[in-house]
Amino acid sequence: MGNHSILHYHTGPDYRLASGAVLAAPTIAFRSMGRLDADGANAVLVLHGYTTGPAMLDPDANVAEGSWSELVGPGKPIDTDRYFVVCPNMTGSSYGSTGPGSIDPASGRPYGAAFPALALEDIVGLQKQLLTALGVRRLAAVAGPSFGAYQSFQWALSYPDFVERVVAAVGAPWHPNPPGAARALLEGFSADPAWPVYQAGDSQALAERLTAMRIETLTRYGVDAELAPRLPDPAERAREVARLAREWALGFDPISLVALMEAAEGFDLRGRLEAIRAPVLYVLSRSDAVFSPTLARTVARQPGTDRWSYVELDSDKGHFASGADAALWADELRRFMESAPAAWTPLGFKQLDKEVAA
Repeated sequence: MGNHSILHYHTGPDYRLASGAVLAAPTIAFRSMGRLDADGANAVLVLHGYTTGPAMLDPDANVAEGSWSELVGPGKPIDTDRYFVVCPNMTGSSYGSTGPGSIDPASGRPYGAAFPALALEDIVGLQKQLLTALGVRRLAAVAGPSFGAYQSFQWALSYPDFVERVVAAVGAPWHPNPPGAARALLEGFSADPAWPVYQAGDSQALAERLTAMRIETLTRYGVDAELAPRLPDPAERAREVARLAREWALGFDPISLVALMEAAEGFDLRGRLEAIRAPVLYVLSRSDAVFSPTLARTVARQPGTDRWSYVELDSDKGHFASGADAALWADELRRFMESAPAAWTPLGFKQLDKEVAA
């Protein structure tokens, strides 16, 4: 399982979700890099964002949080010569794991809008089953951007004795947006003239709507600055954004957006962060319109974050920054991974103090 470009699949037993519903024989698709040590303690779980998947490990991947290929690999900060890296597609997503586009064994048809409600605890709990099946007995780290940061925080809270380090980028320990987005998404899809075609089993029926949504999302995330060095002509960039959006829309089930947004809207670890025992490396981007660095001040006031290390990336690449400007924090990540957790000296939120002093 050393070739990370190959997807592997693990099907587990029926799983009772936090809602009480049972997900029948859920499958998780995953990629891996490196080798697991005999003691099962050198694994790192790398977790992807809301609309992406294990392709986040690939250079030039079409992922809305920026490829992490400069951070994960042989000799890189998350060093696959040393660590066994597992990158699962989260349950509810569209890249091989059980989700709304999967066949419901009870009906023989895709789940679609009948897919059961998920919580972050469910996504993480199913990943725990995968790791147990792979022989992982301890995680040297959980790491990820955006929704991957949500999962990393949830891992550290759900399994505090299992996780040695937390790397959370362009995210937060709660969902900062007001509720209602999942409901609005579902209402928009169900009002689309192509909705009956989708319900009849054509997962690409809503591709036009998804393409338009993706263009808006990529633009808000900062894709223009991310593409500018490679494509200096604005018209050429616009064509590339449209191409990327269309490619994504043809491969992502629209109800995955709803299911995962519902899970995000229920995610809030405020008041519980003191239960996280692992050191945390928390990374935000100066230009991120999704998780603004102003969040850092609110996070810093939460009980339990005094031992965290906050890094703010001076990047123009918005929500893409953790991957697209990986060089801005690769050295810090390397030091974090190479330091024994008990010996790590936290930076705290000193970057905020420097701003005030300036």
